[in-house]
Amino acid sequence: MGFGKVKAALLSLNLIVGTPASNPLSCTKDIFASLTLDAIHVASLNVTAASGLPISGYLSTDDDTGRRRQMPLTVDICLVTLTYTHPGTGDNVHTYIGLPLDAENWNSRFLMDGGGGWVAGGQEQVLTPVGLGYVSSSTDGGHNASVTTAEWGLKAPGKTNWPALEDFASRALHEAALLGKMAIKLYYKSEPRYSYWNGCSTGGRQGHMMAQNYPELFDGIVGAAPAINWDKFITAEFWGAFMANILVRTDVQPPSCVFSAFRDAAIKACDLLDGVKDNIIALPGQCHFRASSIIGETVDCIEPNGKITITKKMSDLVQAMWDGPRSAEGKFEWYGFHQDTNLSAILSPSCTSVDSCTMVPFSIADDWVKVFLERNANFDTETLTLQDYTRLFHQSVDQYASIIGTENPDLTKLKRVGTKMITWHGMQDQLIMTNGTVDYYNRVMSGDPDVADYYRFFLAPGVQHCHSGAGFDPSATTFDVLRSWVENGTVPETLKATAAAVGSSNTSSTRTGNLCLYPKVFTYTGDDPNEASSFSCV
Repeated sequence: MGFGKVKAALLSLNLIVGTPASNPLSCTKDIFASLTLDAIHVASLNVTAASGLPISGYLSTDDDTGRRRQMPLTVDICLVTLTYTHPGTGDNVHTYIGLPLDAENWNSRFLMDGGGGWVAGGQEQVLTPVGLGYVSSSTDGGHNASVTTAEWGLKAPGKTNWPALEDFASRALHEAALLGKMAIKLYYKSEPRYSYWNGCSTGGRQGHMMAQNYPELFDGIVGAAPAINWDKFITAEFWGAFMANILVRTDVQPPSCVFSAFRDAAIKACDLLDGVKDNIIALPGQCHFRASSIIGETVDCIEPNGKITITKKMSDLVQAMWDGPRSAEGKFEWYGFHQDTNLSAILSPSCTSVDSCTMVPFSIADDWVKVFLERNANFDTETLTLQDYTRLFHQSVDQYASIIGTENPDLTKLKRVGTKMITWHGMQDQLIMTNGTVDYYNRVMSGDPDVADYYRFFLAPGVQHCHSGAGFDPSATTFDVLRSWVENGTVPETLKATAAAVGSSNTSSTRTGNLCLYPKVFTYTGDDPNEASSFSCV
C-alpha cells in the first residue's frame, strides 16, 4: 500500500496527534445521525465500535530489503457503514468510514485508499489506514465484488446501466470523500489537518479522477500505474486475445513458455543497452528486437512438459501485442506492451498439453467488450473481424471517454488549490500500457510547462503492475515522499526504489536507486550497478 516503513508510520501516531475532542468518544449511531448529502437517500446507517479488530495489510518491513510482507495488525475502530441510493436511478451504494476509536490515536489526517479492477473499494480499504492512525473512507461504487460485471453493468441485454457505471467511475467516490470528512467533524469536532489519496491501477485512475474533478478535497494524491485512458487501454488489453483468435486459431496456440521465450530473447538482445545486465530493458525506445527473429527455434516447456517450435503466426501475435492495436486501415489506435513484459498475464494460455492450449483473455478486457461494448454477456468474441474490432475501439472512445476515460489534461484546478500529485508507472507493467501514462503526462506538460510544480511523474524500469519484478520498485516509499512534499515542502526530485541485486558486487539481495523525474532518464553512469550512486538522471 506504500505507507512507508511500519516503524516510522507507527511512531508517527504518537508524534503528530491533533487536538480533537476529549476522550473517551461515543461511537454510536446518534453521533452520525446527520451524515448525509443532498443528492442521496440514506437507506440504513450502521455504527460499530470494535477494539482489537484483527486486520492485515501489505506494509513495508523495517529491514534493509525494502520488500513487502504481510503483517498482522489489530485496530480499535469506530466503523460507520452507510447504505444509500440516488433517487430515480435504482442504485444501491455502500460507503464505509473508519475512525480511530480513541481520538488520541488519530494523527489528524484523512486517507482514502484506492480500489483495483472492477472493485471501487470496500470495508477492507479503511482498516489498515485506521490502524496507522488515519481516518479513512471507501465505497463499493454501487456493486458488490462478488457479482458479475453483467449483473451490475447491464440493466438488461442491450442496455448499459449508466448510473451504476457513473457510481463506479466517479460519483460514489466523490461522495465517499465528502462523507468521510463529514464523519470526522461529527466524531472529533475537528477538521483533518491534511487529506490524502493513495492508489494504484484502478486506485490510480480514481486518484486522477479526483485530481481532475475534485482536487480541493485532498492535499496530496498518489496515482500509480493509473488506469486512465480507460476508454482506450481496456479495449487495447483485448487486442492480444483478438489477434490470437485471428492469427493462431488454425495454428498451435502458444503456451506460456513461448511467451517467455520471446521475452527472454528480447531481454537478451536489449538488456545491455543501458550498460547493465539486470534482466531489464531500461531503454525500450532503443530496443529494435523483432519477434520474427526467433521463428523456428525450439522451446523446452514445463507445465505442460514438452518441446514446441516457434511459428511465424506466434511471432506475429507477440509482435502485435508489442506494437499495440491498429485499425482495419493500419492506423495506430493505442500503445502496446514493452518487450520485457510478461504477456501471459494479459493473454493467459490454458493448456492440456504443450500443443493444445486455449487463450484466455484478461477478464476485465473481456468484460468490457462483452458487457459495455456489445452489451451482451454471452457474446462470442471469436466472431469478431478486424473491422469489428476497429468499430468497437472507436465506440468505446465515443461512448465512454466522458464518463470513465479519466484523461483530461487540464489540471488548472489542481494547480490553483495547491494539491500535489505523484504518479509512477512500472515499465514492465503487464496490465496497463506504460506509454499511455507517458502520453497523458506529455499532454499535461504541453498545456503547462510548469506541471512539475504540482504533479510529478516517474518511470520505474523493470517493475510490473503496481509492484514487483526485477526492477526498481518505489511502491514502499511513494506515499511517504508525497507526505513530505505536502507537509514539509520537500520537493521530490527523485523517488527512492528497490530492486534485486545483480552481478558479483552485491552484499545484500537488493539494491536501491533513485528514479528520475520525467522526462529525465534513469541512466547507468557508474561502475557498480548495486550502488545507487552509479545511476544518474540524464
